[in-house]
Amino acid sequence: MSDIIITRLMAAFDRAAESAFRRSAQAIGRRSALSTIGKLLVGGAVLPVLPFDRSSGARAADAPKADAADGSCDYWRYCALDGFLCSCCGGSVSACPPGAEPSKVTWVGTCHNPNDGEDYLVSYNDCCGKTSCGRCLCNGNVGERPGYRMGIHNDINWCMANTQSMYHCTVSVLVGMAEKK
Repeated sequence: MSDIIITRLMAAFDRAAESAFRRSAQAIGRRSALSTIGKLLVGGAVLPVLPFDRSSGARAADAPKADAADGSCDYWRYCALDGFLCSCCGGSVSACPPGAEPSKVTWVGTCHNPNDGEDYLVSYNDCCGKTSCGRCLCNGNVGERPGYRMGIHNDINWCMANTQSMYHCTVSVLVGMAEKK
């Protein structure tokens, strides 16, 4: 009895699949189907290389700035910062100076705060739209990866997604605590 039911179900499935394949073969040519499949495969391979938008991290809650040493690259939040400090250029540790806007795409680092012993995710936002500041250059490369891993590479002009692509300085915005292992 159960063999008959299974046989009938399989026959119905075969008829439905054959009908669907015949309809698609009449509507879609082989070349266009292969072209679409090729585009999906290439697009899927290129997707991890594209920049991504982390500008919402720029609005995240910020830690107190009492221990931030203006102009000092030794401040713990600057462990992966590569650029001019906005705190030397008319801005603050986490805010762009007047006339500059935060980049729409950023890189993220994990920095250790010696004051509380915790690790934090820090979003480094380039401030765009003004000429380069030229003061307080820091080059922290903690956790930097090769250029093809854009989200964790700090030698890129991250102002590329903004309408004004001139780089001015960089801020460090706390995104949250890093996951403990």
